[in-house]
Amino acid sequence: MHLGGIAVSLIVTLLGLIAITFFIGRVVPIDPALAVVGDRAPKAVYEAARVQLGLDKPLIVQFVTYVKAVATGDLGMSVSTGRPVLQDLKEVFPATLEMATLGILIGIALGVPMGVHAAAKQGSLTDQVIRVVGLAGYAIPAFWLGLVGLAVFYARLQWVDGPGRVDIAYDGLVTPVTGLMLVDSLLAGETDIFFNAIGHLALPACILGFFSLAYIARMTRSFMLDQLAQEYITTARVKGLPERVVIWRHAFRPILLPLITVCALSYAALLEGSVMIETIFSWPGIGNYLTVALLNADMAAVLGATLLIGTVFIIINKVSDALYDVLDPRAR
Repeated sequence: MHLGGIAVSLIVTLLGLIAITFFIGRVVPIDPALAVVGDRAPKAVYEAARVQLGLDKPLIVQFVTYVKAVATGDLGMSVSTGRPVLQDLKEVFPATLEMATLGILIGIALGVPMGVHAAAKQGSLTDQVIRVVGLAGYAIPAFWLGLVGLAVFYARLQWVDGPGRVDIAYDGLVTPVTGLMLVDSLLAGETDIFFNAIGHLALPACILGFFSLAYIARMTRSFMLDQLAQEYITTARVKGLPERVVIWRHAFRPILLPLITVCALSYAALLEGSVMIETIFSWPGIGNYLTVALLNADMAAVLGATLLIGTVFIIINKVSDALYDVLDPRAR
Protein backbone atom coordinates (compact mmCIF):
# COMPACT_ATOMS: atom_id res chain seq x y z
CA MET A 1 0.00 0.00 0.00
CA HIS A 2 1.40 3.41 -0.97
CA LEU A 3 1.76 6.24 1.52
CA GLY A 4 -1.34 7.96 0.13
CA GLY A 5 -3.40 4.83 0.64
CA ILE A 6 -2.06 4.44 4.17
CA ALA A 7 -2.95 8.07 4.95
CA VAL A 8 -6.52 7.64 3.66
CA SER A 9 -6.90 4.39 5.57
CA LEU A 10 -5.58 6.08 8.71
CA ILE A 11 -8.05 8.98 8.41
CA VAL A 12 -11.01 6.67 7.82
CA THR A 13 -10.02 4.47 10.75
CA LEU A 14 -9.61 7.48 13.02
CA LEU A 15 -13.06 8.76 12.05
CA GLY A 16 -14.48 5.36 12.90
CA LEU A 17 -12.68 5.44 16.24
CA ILE A 18 -14.04 8.93 16.98
CA ALA A 19 -17.57 7.76 16.14
CA ILE A 20 -17.31 4.70 18.37
CA THR A 21 -15.83 6.75 21.21
CA PHE A 22 -18.55 9.39 20.92
CA PHE A 23 -21.51 7.01 20.86
CA ILE A 24 -20.13 4.90 23.71
CA GLY A 25 -19.88 8.12 25.70
CA ARG A 26 -23.56 8.78 25.03
CA VAL A 27 -24.73 5.23 25.75
CA VAL A 28 -23.02 4.67 29.11
CA PRO A 29 -25.24 5.50 32.12
CA ILE A 30 -23.20 8.53 33.12
CA ASP A 31 -24.66 12.00 32.68
CA PRO A 32 -21.87 14.48 31.78
CA ALA A 33 -23.95 17.42 32.97
CA LEU A 34 -24.64 15.74 36.30
CA ALA A 35 -20.95 15.02 36.73
CA VAL A 36 -20.22 18.73 36.27
CA VAL A 37 -22.87 20.26 38.56
CA GLY A 38 -23.31 17.43 41.07
CA ASP A 39 -26.41 15.48 42.04
CA ARG A 40 -27.61 18.18 44.47
CA ALA A 41 -27.65 21.04 41.98
CA PRO A 42 -30.98 22.78 41.26
CA LYS A 43 -32.79 21.73 38.10
CA ALA A 44 -32.20 25.11 36.47
CA VAL A 45 -28.45 24.79 37.00
CA TYR A 46 -28.55 21.24 35.62
CA GLU A 47 -30.45 22.34 32.50
CA ALA A 48 -28.05 25.24 31.97
CA ALA A 49 -25.13 22.81 32.12
CA ARG A 50 -26.82 20.57 29.52
CA VAL A 51 -27.24 23.54 27.21
CA GLN A 52 -23.64 24.65 27.74
CA LEU A 53 -22.37 21.14 26.94
CA GLY A 54 -24.64 20.90 23.90
CA LEU A 55 -26.52 17.89 25.25
CA ASP A 56 -29.88 19.46 24.38
CA LYS A 57 -29.16 19.22 20.65
CA PRO A 58 -29.91 16.23 18.38
CA LEU A 59 -27.37 13.39 18.57
CA ILE A 60 -26.10 13.86 15.02
CA VAL A 61 -25.50 17.56 15.69
CA GLN A 62 -23.59 16.65 18.86
CA PHE A 63 -21.46 14.20 16.86
CA VAL A 64 -20.56 16.74 14.17
CA THR A 65 -19.67 19.26 16.89
CA TYR A 66 -17.54 16.63 18.63
CA VAL A 67 -15.66 15.77 15.41
CA LYS A 68 -14.96 19.46 14.74
CA ALA A 69 -13.73 19.92 18.31
CA VAL A 70 -11.45 16.86 18.15
CA ALA A 71 -10.05 18.06 14.81
CA THR A 72 -8.97 21.29 16.50
CA GLY A 73 -7.55 19.49 19.53
CA ASP A 74 -10.42 20.36 21.85
CA LEU A 75 -11.23 17.28 23.94
CA GLY A 76 -13.24 19.19 26.52
CA MET A 77 -12.59 20.08 30.14
CA SER A 78 -11.78 17.53 32.80
CA VAL A 79 -14.05 17.57 35.83
CA SER A 80 -11.34 15.90 37.93
CA THR A 81 -8.55 18.40 37.25
CA GLY A 82 -10.46 21.47 36.00
CA ARG A 83 -8.10 21.73 33.04
CA PRO A 84 -8.40 20.93 29.32
CA VAL A 85 -8.21 17.19 28.74
CA LEU A 86 -5.62 17.67 25.99
CA GLN A 87 -3.31 19.46 28.43
CA ASP A 88 -3.72 16.61 30.94
CA LEU A 89 -2.96 13.99 28.28
CA LYS A 90 0.19 15.84 27.19
CA GLU A 91 1.45 15.54 30.76
CA VAL A 92 0.47 11.95 31.56
CA PHE A 93 1.05 10.14 28.26
CA PRO A 94 4.87 10.54 28.19
CA ALA A 95 5.07 8.68 31.52
CA THR A 96 3.20 5.72 30.04
CA LEU A 97 5.24 5.94 26.83
CA GLU A 98 8.50 5.84 28.80
CA MET A 99 7.51 2.80 30.85
CA ALA A 100 5.96 0.89 27.93
CA THR A 101 8.93 1.60 25.64
CA LEU A 102 11.42 0.21 28.14
CA GLY A 103 9.08 -2.74 28.73
CA ILE A 104 8.87 -3.64 25.03
CA LEU A 105 12.65 -3.29 24.63
CA ILE A 106 13.10 -5.79 27.47
CA GLY A 107 10.48 -8.04 25.91
CA ILE A 108 12.13 -8.03 22.49
CA ALA A 109 15.70 -8.35 23.80
CA LEU A 110 14.80 -11.42 25.88
CA GLY A 111 11.73 -12.84 24.17
CA VAL A 112 13.13 -13.25 20.66
CA PRO A 113 16.31 -15.18 21.68
CA MET A 114 14.26 -17.28 24.11
CA GLY A 115 11.78 -18.22 21.38
CA VAL A 116 14.51 -19.04 18.88
CA HIS A 117 16.42 -21.14 21.41
CA ALA A 118 13.28 -22.99 22.50
CA ALA A 119 12.47 -23.90 18.89
CA ALA A 120 16.04 -24.97 18.16
CA LYS A 121 16.01 -27.21 21.28
CA GLN A 122 12.44 -28.46 20.89
CA GLY A 123 11.49 -30.96 23.56
CA SER A 124 14.50 -30.21 25.78
CA LEU A 125 14.39 -29.01 29.37
CA THR A 126 15.23 -25.49 28.18
CA ASP A 127 12.27 -25.57 25.81
CA GLN A 128 9.96 -26.71 28.60
CA VAL A 129 11.16 -23.96 30.94
CA ILE A 130 10.67 -21.25 28.28
CA ARG A 131 7.19 -22.58 27.52
CA VAL A 132 6.31 -22.42 31.22
CA VAL A 133 7.55 -18.83 31.35
CA GLY A 134 5.36 -18.03 28.37
CA LEU A 135 2.30 -19.59 29.99
CA ALA A 136 3.04 -17.76 33.24
CA GLY A 137 2.95 -14.47 31.36
CA TYR A 138 -0.64 -15.26 30.37
CA ALA A 139 -1.76 -16.70 33.69
CA ILE A 140 -0.28 -14.42 36.37
CA PRO A 141 -2.42 -11.33 37.11
CA ALA A 142 -0.58 -8.04 36.67
CA PHE A 143 -1.73 -6.61 40.00
CA TRP A 144 -0.48 -9.69 41.90
CA LEU A 145 2.92 -9.62 40.23
CA GLY A 146 3.20 -5.88 40.90
CA LEU A 147 2.40 -6.26 44.59
CA VAL A 148 4.79 -9.19 44.98
CA GLY A 149 7.50 -7.25 43.15
CA LEU A 150 7.11 -4.30 45.49
CA ALA A 151 7.12 -6.54 48.56
CA VAL A 152 10.24 -8.45 47.49
CA PHE A 153 12.46 -6.09 45.50
CA TYR A 154 11.51 -2.78 47.15
CA ALA A 155 10.41 -3.49 50.72
CA ARG A 156 12.53 -6.59 51.42
CA LEU A 157 15.67 -6.47 49.25
CA GLN A 158 15.63 -2.70 48.53
CA TRP A 159 17.08 -3.28 45.06
CA VAL A 160 14.74 -0.73 43.47
CA ASP A 161 12.97 2.45 44.47
CA GLY A 162 9.31 2.58 45.35
CA PRO A 163 6.19 3.96 43.65
CA GLY A 164 6.22 7.19 41.66
CA ARG A 165 8.57 8.44 38.94
CA VAL A 166 11.15 10.03 41.29
CA ASP A 167 11.63 10.62 45.00
CA ILE A 168 9.66 13.47 46.54
CA ALA A 169 12.90 15.42 47.05
CA TYR A 170 13.45 15.47 43.26
CA ASP A 171 9.84 16.11 42.26
CA GLY A 172 9.47 19.24 40.13
CA LEU A 173 13.20 19.95 39.86
CA VAL A 174 13.42 19.01 36.17
CA THR A 175 11.71 21.26 33.64
CA PRO A 176 9.62 19.09 31.29
CA VAL A 177 10.83 19.24 27.70
CA THR A 178 9.84 15.89 26.21
CA GLY A 179 7.87 14.68 29.23
CA LEU A 180 10.19 11.66 29.46
CA MET A 181 11.90 11.84 32.83
CA LEU A 182 15.04 9.99 31.73
CA VAL A 183 15.52 12.25 28.72
CA ASP A 184 14.63 15.50 30.47
CA SER A 185 16.92 14.80 33.43
CA LEU A 186 19.85 14.20 31.07
CA LEU A 187 19.04 17.35 29.10
CA ALA A 188 19.07 19.28 32.37
CA GLY A 189 22.36 17.67 33.41
CA GLU A 190 20.76 16.18 36.54
CA THR A 191 22.44 12.78 36.69
CA ASP A 192 21.24 12.15 40.26
CA ILE A 193 17.64 12.52 39.13
CA PHE A 194 18.35 10.34 36.09
CA PHE A 195 19.56 7.40 38.18
CA ASN A 196 16.79 7.96 40.71
CA ALA A 197 14.25 7.81 37.87
CA ILE A 198 15.81 4.56 36.64
CA GLY A 199 15.43 3.13 40.14
CA HIS A 200 11.71 3.93 40.09
CA LEU A 201 11.20 2.80 36.50
CA ALA A 202 13.09 -0.49 36.68
CA LEU A 203 10.52 -2.67 38.46
CA PRO A 204 7.32 -1.64 36.62
CA ALA A 205 9.15 -1.74 33.28
CA CYS A 206 10.52 -5.21 34.04
CA ILE A 207 7.05 -6.44 34.95
CA LEU A 208 5.65 -5.11 31.68
CA GLY A 209 8.68 -6.58 29.93
CA PHE A 210 7.89 -9.98 31.45
CA PHE A 211 4.36 -9.99 30.03
CA SER A 212 5.71 -8.79 26.70
CA LEU A 213 8.51 -11.35 26.46
CA ALA A 214 6.07 -14.15 27.34
CA TYR A 215 3.99 -13.33 24.27
CA ILE A 216 6.94 -12.59 21.99
CA ALA A 217 8.84 -15.75 23.01
CA ARG A 218 5.79 -17.92 22.45
CA MET A 219 5.10 -16.48 18.99
CA THR A 220 8.79 -16.57 17.99
CA ARG A 221 8.98 -20.24 18.96
CA SER A 222 5.89 -20.99 16.88
CA PHE A 223 7.25 -19.16 13.82
CA MET A 224 10.66 -20.83 14.15
CA LEU A 225 9.21 -24.32 14.46
CA ASP A 226 7.34 -23.78 11.21
CA GLN A 227 10.53 -22.64 9.44
CA LEU A 228 12.72 -25.41 10.88
CA ALA A 229 10.32 -27.97 9.42
CA GLN A 230 10.84 -26.65 5.86
CA GLU A 231 12.86 -28.58 3.28
CA TYR A 232 15.37 -25.79 2.67
CA ILE A 233 16.47 -26.05 6.31
CA THR A 234 17.10 -29.77 5.86
CA THR A 235 19.08 -28.99 2.71
CA ALA A 236 21.18 -26.41 4.56
CA ARG A 237 22.00 -28.94 7.28
CA VAL A 238 22.86 -31.64 4.74
CA LYS A 239 25.32 -29.23 3.15
CA GLY A 240 27.13 -29.12 6.47
CA LEU A 241 26.41 -25.54 7.44
CA PRO A 242 26.96 -24.72 11.14
CA GLU A 243 23.75 -24.95 13.19
CA ARG A 244 24.14 -21.32 14.24
CA VAL A 245 24.09 -20.24 10.59
CA VAL A 246 21.11 -22.47 9.83
CA ILE A 247 19.12 -21.07 12.75
CA TRP A 248 19.88 -17.35 12.54
CA ARG A 249 20.56 -16.81 8.83
CA HIS A 250 18.22 -19.25 7.11
CA ALA A 251 15.39 -19.90 9.58
CA PHE A 252 15.22 -16.60 11.47
CA ARG A 253 15.20 -14.14 8.56
CA PRO A 254 11.86 -15.30 7.07
CA ILE A 255 10.06 -14.72 10.38
CA LEU A 256 11.16 -11.09 10.71
CA LEU A 257 7.99 -9.79 9.02
CA PRO A 258 5.48 -11.60 11.24
CA LEU A 259 7.63 -10.70 14.25
CA ILE A 260 7.19 -7.01 13.40
CA THR A 261 3.44 -7.42 13.78
CA VAL A 262 3.85 -9.37 17.02
CA CYS A 263 6.13 -6.73 18.55
CA ALA A 264 3.87 -3.89 17.35
CA LEU A 265 0.79 -5.50 18.90
CA SER A 266 2.68 -6.17 22.10
CA TYR A 267 3.85 -2.55 22.28
CA ALA A 268 0.33 -1.26 21.70
CA ALA A 269 -0.96 -3.62 24.38
CA LEU A 270 1.56 -2.24 26.88
CA LEU A 271 0.53 1.33 26.09
CA GLU A 272 -3.16 0.63 26.57
CA GLY A 273 -3.08 -2.11 29.17
CA SER A 274 -0.80 -0.73 31.88
CA VAL A 275 -3.69 0.46 34.07
CA MET A 276 -3.07 -2.02 36.88
CA ILE A 277 0.69 -1.49 36.93
CA GLU A 278 0.33 2.30 36.95
CA THR A 279 -2.21 2.14 39.76
CA ILE A 280 -0.05 -0.14 41.92
CA PHE A 281 3.12 1.89 41.35
CA SER A 282 1.37 5.29 41.56
CA TRP A 283 2.74 5.96 38.10
CA PRO A 284 1.34 9.27 36.75
CA GLY A 285 0.52 7.85 33.34
CA ILE A 286 -2.55 7.61 31.16
CA GLY A 287 -3.72 4.40 32.82
CA ASN A 288 -3.78 6.02 36.25
CA TYR A 289 -5.41 9.12 34.74
CA LEU A 290 -8.12 6.99 33.11
CA THR A 291 -8.80 5.14 36.36
CA VAL A 292 -9.29 8.37 38.31
CA ALA A 293 -11.52 9.75 35.56
CA LEU A 294 -13.72 6.65 35.63
CA LEU A 295 -14.07 6.83 39.42
CA ASN A 296 -15.08 10.50 39.17
CA ALA A 297 -17.47 9.93 36.23
CA ASP A 298 -15.31 12.37 34.25
CA MET A 299 -16.53 11.45 30.75
CA ALA A 300 -14.54 14.11 28.91
CA ALA A 301 -11.31 12.71 30.36
CA VAL A 302 -12.40 9.10 29.78
CA LEU A 303 -13.28 9.74 26.13
CA GLY A 304 -10.14 11.78 25.53
CA ALA A 305 -7.87 9.10 27.02
CA THR A 306 -9.70 6.34 25.14
CA LEU A 307 -9.38 8.26 21.89
CA LEU A 308 -5.66 8.80 22.43
CA ILE A 309 -5.03 5.13 23.22
CA GLY A 310 -7.01 4.05 20.18
CA THR A 311 -5.16 6.51 17.96
CA VAL A 312 -1.78 5.24 19.15
CA PHE A 313 -2.90 1.65 18.55
CA ILE A 314 -3.98 2.51 14.99
CA ILE A 315 -0.76 4.41 14.22
CA ILE A 316 1.41 1.55 15.47
CA ASN A 317 -0.48 -0.89 13.24
CA LYS A 318 -0.16 1.40 10.22
CA VAL A 319 3.57 1.82 10.85
CA SER A 320 3.99 -1.96 10.99
CA ASP A 321 2.10 -2.23 7.68
CA ALA A 322 4.43 0.36 6.15
CA LEU A 323 7.46 -1.61 7.37
CA TYR A 324 6.07 -4.64 5.57
CA ASP A 325 6.26 -2.71 2.30
CA VAL A 326 9.81 -1.60 3.02
CA LEU A 327 11.18 -4.99 4.07
CA ASP A 328 9.23 -7.19 1.66
CA PRO A 329 8.74 -5.91 -1.92
CA ARG A 330 6.20 -8.72 -2.51
CA ALA A 331 3.79 -6.97 -0.10
CA ARG A 332 3.67 -3.80 -2.22
